[in-house]
Amino acid sequence: MFTLNGKSILITGGTGSFGKKFVEIVLERYPDVKRLVVYSRDELKQFEMAQIFPKHKYNAMRYFIGDVRDLARFKRACEGIDIIVHAAAMKQVPAAEYNPMECIKTNVLGAENIIEAALDAGIKKVVALSTDKAAAPINLYGATKLCSDKLFIAANNMKGSRDIAFSVVRYGNVIGSRGSVIPFFMKKRKEGILPITHPDMTRFNITLTEGVELVLFALEHAWGGELFVPKIPSYRITDVATAIAPNCEQKVVGIRPGEKLHEDLITETDSLNTVELKEYYVICPATSRWSKEEYAKAKNGEILPFGFRYNSGTNDEWLSVEELREQIKNHVDSSFEVM
Repeated sequence: MFTLNGKSILITGGTGSFGKKFVEIVLERYPDVKRLVVYSRDELKQFEMAQIFPKHKYNAMRYFIGDVRDLARFKRACEGIDIIVHAAAMKQVPAAEYNPMECIKTNVLGAENIIEAALDAGIKKVVALSTDKAAAPINLYGATKLCSDKLFIAANNMKGSRDIAFSVVRYGNVIGSRGSVIPFFMKKRKEGILPITHPDMTRFNITLTEGVELVLFALEHAWGGELFVPKIPSYRITDVATAIAPNCEQKVVGIRPGEKLHEDLITETDSLNTVELKEYYVICPATSRWSKEEYAKAKNGEILPFGFRYNSGTNDEWLSVEELREQIKNHVDSSFEVM
């Protein structure tokens, strides 16, 4: 039976929205987890997180200052660790376009550092977080995350006799996460006008809890080399605006550089290696010690036909305006009221 009790886990970017929810769920579900190491470079965010999860109350908690760009420091942090969850990234699209090498250093070279450290430290499982922007990317952020995904998947080919599995999870926009459209709209509604990039724009939607569940699923089921994709709903950007401020004017301002009208989670080419499970899709590695046929049989899954595409604009599951309001109340701001 799968459990994290007795395990030592390190999460990079652990003070972010995902990291805090991951820590919360692991501490609640696995009270006997041995160590839970938050690895990040912002000491203020670590201080603030330590007020929520203090070491005197949660014996497993550890807080390490460090950057994934610093291989020596990260190797030190990995001593005695069983599992790495990699959530650190430079992910603001405009900032990445303006500072490309900084994005590459964190998202690509940082990923390689994690792989090198994991191979040397005797880590058993590594799960890296990706993004829908890594599927057929058109901006630098998406391109670096695609490169990162490729590095983690290929790492399984050079593990030798080590008992380690690298896998990736890819999902869409996390509702209410920092820098996302919902907090932005909630601030802008006071001005009476909400800027809409394009009236037809759509995005995938996932809650933080669902993101954590996907990572836990990958930790339990990964053979090594899989890219796990959740089955999640889409929303229209205009419906988000209506849900937050139905009386505000929606002003079309145009798509920003590096943005897509719709996002993909699985491209047509990905479908060549994709298996459908009950709650998730799994993109199997093109080069591996095992085949998609073996995987589908072992996991009771179905091999998808070539040409399948999982796109936010053609998704068959959509969030209504009322459902979006409910999600905002439950996952973003419990005091949320329509203006």
